[in-house]
Amino acid sequence: MTLMPPPPSLPKLLHIFISFIFIAAVKFSGGSSQHFLTSERTTLLNLKQRWGNPPLLRNWNASTSPCNWPEILCNANGSVIILDLMSKGVAGPIPPFICDLHNLENLLLYNNYITGEFPTVLYNCSKLTEIDIAYNLFVGRLPDDMDRLSGIEMIELGGNNFTGDIPPAIGNLSALLSLRLYYNLFNGSIPSQIGNLSNLLTFSLSYNKLAATGIPPEFGKLSELKNLWMEDCNLIGEMPESLGNLSSLEWLALNFNNLEGEIPPGLFLLKNLRFLYLYTNNLSGKIPSVMESSNLIGIDISENRLNGSIPEDVSKLQKLEVLHLFLNQLSGNIPPKVSQIPTLRVFKVFSNNLGGELPSQMGIHSKIEEFDVSGNKLNGKLPENLCGGGTLLTVIVFSNNFTGEVPRSLESCHKLQSIQLYNNGFTGEFPPEIWNLSNLSTLRINGNFLSGELPSTISMILSRLEISDNKFSGRIPEGISSCTNLHVFKASNNLLSGEIPTTITTLSQLFVLHLDGNAFFGELPFEIKSWNSLTTLHLARNKLSGQIPPAISYLQGLLDLDLSENQFSGEIPPPLSRLMLNTLNLSSNKLTGRIPFAFDTLAFENSFLNNPDLCSSSPISNIRTCYTKSSHSLKILVVILVLLAFITLVTFLCTLFVFRRHQHVRDLTWKLTSFHKLDFTEATILSGLTKNNLIGSGGSGKVYKIKIGKGGEYVAVKTIWNPRKLDHILEKEFLSEVQILGTIRHSNIVKLLCCISSEDSKLLVYEYMENQSLGEWLHGKKREPQCLDWPQRLQIAIGVAQGLFYIHHECYPAIIHRDVKSSNILLNSEFKARIADFGVAKILTKSNLGQTNTYSAVVGSFGYFPPEYAYSTRVNERVDVYSFGVVLLELVTGKDPHKGYVDMNLAEWAWRHYSEGNSMVEALDPEIKQDDRYMEQIRLVFKLGLICTRALPSSRPSMNDVLRILQRCNQLSEGEKKKVLNGKNVDDLDSKV
Repeated sequence: MTLMPPPPSLPKLLHIFISFIFIAAVKFSGGSSQHFLTSERTTLLNLKQRWGNPPLLRNWNASTSPCNWPEILCNANGSVIILDLMSKGVAGPIPPFICDLHNLENLLLYNNYITGEFPTVLYNCSKLTEIDIAYNLFVGRLPDDMDRLSGIEMIELGGNNFTGDIPPAIGNLSALLSLRLYYNLFNGSIPSQIGNLSNLLTFSLSYNKLAATGIPPEFGKLSELKNLWMEDCNLIGEMPESLGNLSSLEWLALNFNNLEGEIPPGLFLLKNLRFLYLYTNNLSGKIPSVMESSNLIGIDISENRLNGSIPEDVSKLQKLEVLHLFLNQLSGNIPPKVSQIPTLRVFKVFSNNLGGELPSQMGIHSKIEEFDVSGNKLNGKLPENLCGGGTLLTVIVFSNNFTGEVPRSLESCHKLQSIQLYNNGFTGEFPPEIWNLSNLSTLRINGNFLSGELPSTISMILSRLEISDNKFSGRIPEGISSCTNLHVFKASNNLLSGEIPTTITTLSQLFVLHLDGNAFFGELPFEIKSWNSLTTLHLARNKLSGQIPPAISYLQGLLDLDLSENQFSGEIPPPLSRLMLNTLNLSSNKLTGRIPFAFDTLAFENSFLNNPDLCSSSPISNIRTCYTKSSHSLKILVVILVLLAFITLVTFLCTLFVFRRHQHVRDLTWKLTSFHKLDFTEATILSGLTKNNLIGSGGSGKVYKIKIGKGGEYVAVKTIWNPRKLDHILEKEFLSEVQILGTIRHSNIVKLLCCISSEDSKLLVYEYMENQSLGEWLHGKKREPQCLDWPQRLQIAIGVAQGLFYIHHECYPAIIHRDVKSSNILLNSEFKARIADFGVAKILTKSNLGQTNTYSAVVGSFGYFPPEYAYSTRVNERVDVYSFGVVLLELVTGKDPHKGYVDMNLAEWAWRHYSEGNSMVEALDPEIKQDDRYMEQIRLVFKLGLICTRALPSSRPSMNDVLRILQRCNQLSEGEKKKVLNGKNVDDLDSKV
């Protein structure tokens, strides 16, 4: 599924370019400051004052020439012709005196906080040619006399709250080149008079909930139209034949509507058509065989559930670049002549019923970049020259019936980033040079009959390596340690042997390790503390021996441990009890002694089978009891005495430790830096750092709940202790959190009250959040007996979105959190959400604002960080959007992103569930899906979570868009709710921005 922002208007880009050249000429000439009109300076300064003196306009003052201000462009006479205040924090209505700028031509107010109805005061700006007030807070209906803007060429109104009908008077604006009304609340019909705009180049009405209406046939008169965007507009009926008259059309987007009938054949005769988006409608019929326009560049008719076969005539599209036919019910063979289209770059036909062999010449006549035929019934061999052009980035053919050897030509395909051949019948030795392709980040070849050995070196940027269920043999090379970005390594059910190399324990980014079903022997490496990200460890069905390393207990993120069917001996290390395991399997080994108390329950009754020398204190089936009846009482007495002695010793040591700690605290010189008005002192905090007040611990230190007043007020204190020298990474996280939380103020961001620091210790004092984290309520002990209902969940989502919107769009410079997850979302006594833990956040400087940024290490949490982390550390604020999308999916499904999925994370699972046409209700948390009153809201949030977790960062919405969608979702009318209650399907995907 492909969702895109509106395309840029060519005249607008040209206008901006010309304006830039003109600005440069005026600035360097120096004439602007000499000839500028004093009255217009006064008007501009009054505008600044009326709009709340935005900080970004601090350079506007009476002592400098406005023609030198970055937001102003003057003509040769020193009069303002362009006022560019895009994203400047402007707030309030547009005042009437703005037209005192008598020569104003372009008014650009995009992405601010301007309020009121459509500004009819602009009727008095006689020379105005462009109005851009998109993404503000305008409301109400558009005026019926909009044709008074007689000279206007560009109108940009997207991303507001305009309602009602689109006035027919717009059809009288004969000079109009671009009309963009997308993403509003228009609920009327589309006036046929728009067809009179003979000069119109771009028309965008996407993402409005119009009254069920068809496309006016009069649109066929728009002979100059290049871009027609009407996604998700509640369009019905058939596509008019007159659309075939749009001879200049390059881009047509009618997806996510209720159009029906056949695709008009005339669309495929439009010689300038470049992109066609018709997916998610009710269109019928086969793909027309008349797709033979010599200038067609891109086709995307995915998700229409079209049937039939791909016509042979598709090969006549000799300028076709992008062919998207995925997620349909197409059958038959792929026409061989498709391979002869010289311009073809992207070929995606996945998830259909296609059969037969692939065209053997694929890649010879064109430079293929993306190739995806997965999820079909294709057979035969992969084309030998698939990478003939040397441009191939992805080859994805999983879940077919391919046979033969993997083409050796892929060894020289140095741009390859992803190879996914799994679940086929490939045979022979896997080409050895593929392992070392310099850009390869994903290699998934499991489920074949491939053989060979792992090479001594493997691509250093590889993040996912899956070779399970093949015939690979030999050892795991020591050079595996060079794969420092490796997150998933699955090599189950092969013929691998030898000892597990110690170097594999240095892979600190590893999340999943599957080595089960091989012939590994020897002891498990004891130095495994570096696996601090590991969640899954499967080593079953090997010949491993020796003791189970107690160091496994340091893997605090471990959830799934399987060491069964080996030769491990000795006792089960008691420290393993520290782990919060979901699954544990130590069956069929040679373990002895008592099962640790934490695992001695019915929940783990199948975890220790076939270990004859193990015993249990509980009546677990198939495990013998540790004590005989005769000695039971005596041994209990011995245990009690030992416990009493141990408790006495521990109490003495703790008392001594606390005394020394407090003595050390008193001896230190402490510095308190406050960020809010405080009603406590540092002594109050230091004296409260006791064991009784400890409420949690993390990677950087412990967290205490300390009472600060007689009224029962509490604060939360995060400590970073180090008796020698503060760890460099912790120091950076501490400074980052202080720098960010100490300066920002927002009701949805946890409040940092102060920091208290000494030479070797740091204390951060926050407001205390009574209901702990969202993660606890969704997945932890808080889930029972009280659960979050849907209104609470939606308000939490809105609160988090407000906080992220603030740091992305209202902070200057902007801030990326980089670790948004449910455990970092705290809830106060009223379940209001606060975003916490800014230790890995980054501030975007002015120079790189809105661009990607390079960081030396991947941060974040498994299940929450986006796919671009797998191949790049260049990120922007869309990282937070992806993570927030995962949180939205958590809220609606109740599922934990860390567990419960095979070969995928929560986002991938949700996408697959949705794309396979499964009922959304099946995916919902049972605690919320019983109440039909909120089902429409839940559906919208589920879909918004999908769009936020799209793989391509640029296709994710901004937090500005996400927040508006959630706020509108919270305000669904009773009429819309009744539609849901009556069983009607209201397909309202506001998340497509």
